[in-house]
Amino acid sequence: GEDASSRAIKEMLTQMINNEDTKHPLSDQKIATMLKNKGINIARRTVAKYREQLKILPAKLRRQTD
Repeated sequence: GEDASSRAIKEMLTQMINNEDTKHPLSDQKIATMLKNKGINIARRTVAKYREQLKILPAKLRRQTD
């Protein structure tokens, strides 16, 4: 139940971040909103927790200014 769904959400989170525009990375709030639009109700702080568990940096540290 819960374990499989959190794994699925983490997978989606990883894909979203891998496909983001590195000049304008997705904030935790934006990711939560995008997931909500897909029918997954998740809090911003839960997105942050999952992102930290996946060892993915916050948006401001993922931003690349080339």
